[in-house]
Amino acid sequence: MRFLTAGESHGPELNIIVDGIPAGLELLSEDINKDLRRRQGGYGRGGRMKIETDQVIFTGGVRHGKTLGSPISTRVMNNDFKNWEVSMSSHPQDINNPEVKQKIDSKFVSRVRPGHADLAGAIKYSHEDIRNVLERSSARETTSRVVNGAICKKLLSILNITVISYVLRIGSAGIDPNTLSSNYNDLFLKAEASEVRCPDLNISEQMKLAINEARAQGDTLGGSIQVVASGIPVGLGSYIQWDKRLNGRIAGALMSVHTVKSVELGLGKLVSERYGSKVHDQIYIDPNWKGKSLRYKRKSNNAGGIEGGMSNGEPIVFTVATKPIPTLIKPLDSVDIKTKQNTQAHFERSDICVVPAAGVVLEAMMSYVLADVILEKFGGDNIKDLLDNYNDYLNKCYQR
Repeated sequence: MRFLTAGESHGPELNIIVDGIPAGLELLSEDINKDLRRRQGGYGRGGRMKIETDQVIFTGGVRHGKTLGSPISTRVMNNDFKNWEVSMSSHPQDINNPEVKQKIDSKFVSRVRPGHADLAGAIKYSHEDIRNVLERSSARETTSRVVNGAICKKLLSILNITVISYVLRIGSAGIDPNTLSSNYNDLFLKAEASEVRCPDLNISEQMKLAINEARAQGDTLGGSIQVVASGIPVGLGSYIQWDKRLNGRIAGALMSVHTVKSVELGLGKLVSERYGSKVHDQIYIDPNWKGKSLRYKRKSNNAGGIEGGMSNGEPIVFTVATKPIPTLIKPLDSVDIKTKQNTQAHFERSDICVVPAAGVVLEAMMSYVLADVILEKFGGDNIKDLLDNYNDYLNKCYQR
């Protein structure tokens, strides 16, 4: 399967096309809107979230609440476009009209922001106005990813696969992941009750204080997030070719999210500090095996659910580090590409911390990869065929 997105941050709408979803999947707008609401939430978000009330509109591929097997086309309207109709118009504008010229000039950007796509994008695409770069490179684009991810989550749900996330750290306030329960559903419910999506309510308050301090200083904060997929069967991905390895495919998808700077699977970088005997997960025969589950169990999950490029039946666990966003209330030193002078970076209305929202986007990207590899392995033009193929495979695995 594949998905494509289009649209600018302050354009009229975002467009998303998802191709490859089998026919017969029950799909309602609310299945997507609930994740769009989660993306817009979180302590530390900016004023834009008070303007936008993101809701998906199906324009193709769904009829009477079920997918048709054809591409699913959707759109999400940008409420803020009414304030940008002239400066973001797709039609040529009369710059001899003083009012029109003033509106366009007021949105012109030539002072680049360190840490953003501004400078490299302006040079690569030969833009004089950095507005042409930042409108598409903006994290507003992640709205489209959440739409796609929510559709993929719906597909995964019929296979009893779930993808969740929770925040481990914001700035200096963090929780030791080794102290967390392995009951991922419980962690998720606790995280959803927190404004910063952290499963520890005491640490949540510390995170909010850290965000408040950053705001007072005109600064921003990043953090770390754990993303977990449960209910995964053995054998997704492959060791046959490098680009078929599941760990690489998921890691690449997670790294593609705007704010992400590092991705770790299972123990991650800690494996470099330990003996092999303390890293690799020992295997045993489940004494309670009754033929309706995998008889092979592991005493730990340091591998993060993937060995040799394939899922091993344990939960898939990635830890992702995100940078502080590069748009600061107190701008950093930078340059003006129009005047060729040293100056301060441009400030665009933005957030203080996007870590809680980033988790929702990371869920979407992991869900997309998992849905993709499942459809590769089990096929099915319709949901019934997919379920038949999937359940037949599980039964064969259980008898090994």
